[in-house]
Amino acid sequence: MKLTKIEPKYLKKHNPRVGLITLASDFRIEKDFNNVIYGKDIDLYCNRIKSYNPLTNETLKKMANDIPKVTENILPNQQLDCVAYGCTSGTIAAGYQSIHDKVNLSKPNTKVTTPITSAINALKILKIKRLSIFTPYTDEINQTVVNYFKKENIEIDQLSYFDIASDLDIGKVDPEHLFDTLKKIDLTKSDALFVSCTALPVLSVINELESKINKVVLSSNQTLIWDTFKEINYNDKVEGFGELFNN
Repeated sequence: MKLTKIEPKYLKKHNPRVGLITLASDFRIEKDFNNVIYGKDIDLYCNRIKSYNPLTNETLKKMANDIPKVTENILPNQQLDCVAYGCTSGTIAAGYQSIHDKVNLSKPNTKVTTPITSAINALKILKIKRLSIFTPYTDEINQTVVNYFKKENIEIDQLSYFDIASDLDIGKVDPEHLFDTLKKIDLTKSDALFVSCTALPVLSVINELESKINKVVLSSNQTLIWDTFKEINYNDKVEGFGELFNN
C-alpha cells in the first residue's frame, strides 16, 4: 500500500464566533438565534446548562455555578468573540458581573451579553422610559424583573404574566395564544412592551405584533441577539425581527 502524506493548509481568518449558553430545558432560543443568523457571516456554537424546577431565585442563582465548565466546553481551548447567556431571570438572580466573570474564567477577554442587560441597552438606544412587561413567571420572579428595570430608572406601567413555575411548560406555550394575549394588553400609557423569557415563542411574531399595536415590542431573545451583534461589530441590516434592529 502506498502512503502519501499531504500537508494541510489551515484557514487564517474565521467568522466572528458566538457562544450561546442555553438552559437545558429551553425549546426556543437556539431556533431564534439560528433564524436571525441564517445566511450571515457569523458562527454560532451552543452548549446547555443544567436548570432546575420549579423556578425560584435560589435555583436560578445556583444554575450559574456551572457557567465556567459549560463555557469551556464550547470550542475547548479556542477563543470566542462573545458569549450570550440565555436566561433573563437567571441573570438577575446571579448578577451580570458574576456571569461575566465566570465566563471569563474559561474564555479570558470574552465579551458577555445577557437578555436583561441587553434589554436595558435597547431601552436606552430607543429612549424608552415607560414600559409594560409580560412574563410567563410566578410572582417571585416577576418582582425581581420589575425591580431590575426600576433600578435602571425605567417606569413600569403594568405587568401581565402566565404564572408558570416550570421552564419546560414555558417552552410549550402556544405561539398563537401568546400573540392573542400580547395584542390585547393596553399599552396606551407605555412607550413599549417587553416580553421576558428566552423560552417564549415571541420573536417570530414581533413584526406583526408591532404593526398590530403600533408600539415597539422587545423580547429577551431579540434584545440578546441584537446586543450580540453589537458586541461582535456586525452592522449589516437585519429585517423581519422588529424595530429594534433598525437601531
